[in-house]
Amino acid sequence: MKRILLNDRGVALVLVILMISIIIAVTLQLNISSRSEIYEAANLGDGIRAACAAKSGFYMGEALLIEDIRDLDSLNEDWANLESVSAGSGTLFDGEYFRLNIEDESGKIPINSLIKENQQYNDGIKELLKRFLALPEFDLDEQQVRDIVDAVKDWIDEDSEVTGFGAENMYYRGLEDPYACKNGHLDCIEELLMIKEITKNLYYGTDDTPGIAKYLTLHGKGEININTAPNLILKALSDGITDEMVSDMDEFRRDEENNLSDSLWYKKVQGMDSISITPSLIITKSDIFRITSTGYLNDISKRVSGVIERHSNGKAIKILSWKVD
Repeated sequence: MKRILLNDRGVALVLVILMISIIIAVTLQLNISSRSEIYEAANLGDGIRAACAAKSGFYMGEALLIEDIRDLDSLNEDWANLESVSAGSGTLFDGEYFRLNIEDESGKIPINSLIKENQQYNDGIKELLKRFLALPEFDLDEQQVRDIVDAVKDWIDEDSEVTGFGAENMYYRGLEDPYACKNGHLDCIEELLMIKEITKNLYYGTDDTPGIAKYLTLHGKGEININTAPNLILKALSDGITDEMVSDMDEFRRDEENNLSDSLWYKKVQGMDSISITPSLIITKSDIFRITSTGYLNDISKRVSGVIERHSNGKAIKILSWKVD
């Protein structure tokens, strides 16, 4: 009888220990869940505030472009020098701040302008794109350059006739994951990755080579702002432009004492008197800009980006695209 009582007591003790263990485990789990919900709520609030800061930065970028009433656009403009604006943004909020960047889309190659309304090549943009892709930085041979340019034309033009070594539906339908040729203008720059011969390394770049994406735009009428174009675009504006010339051009256009209203200013750069850039290819006034604003709070960041068109009267802005990350 005593042995049975002892066994019952032992079983009861084990049950009590198990119950306590379960209660402790449940309590810890509830504590963890409660903390997670608190952190999620805090992060949600921080995310909303960071997003609001990012939007504020975007609207400030619009205001800067509206206030820019000069008859030219260059890298000396307020909209192109935003370090002080970004640095001072923290004084506008309670812990939040933003980093603002504005790019002139007219300084990039307008890829949708590669063909004209009659679906034939726009020769000025074609030759510019060929010179650009042939730069040693991209490590492409002459045949690869021609093939890529033809493939881009076939993707954009409305017909089904293959241009040179380009590609139409027969090629794209024969891929492992088939799809149709667009036969229309690109709607986003990432669409280039669907075009024959344009690899991820060419598009995004590698440790040794730049990516082409940041030098191309969907917008524009086939003209390049020589005052704001990236250096690689400057080099591709005409045959014979060397790295040294590009460096001198960039130095010249950043000197506020120099007059950049006439696109032929490059002729004043040492050694470039014999260089000839097609006059219809270059401009000094821009209408389309990309604004990117990133808002920060604690460890949270939110980005707002968009492409806007500034009307010729300088008093109105039209948003062409808008993206919140």
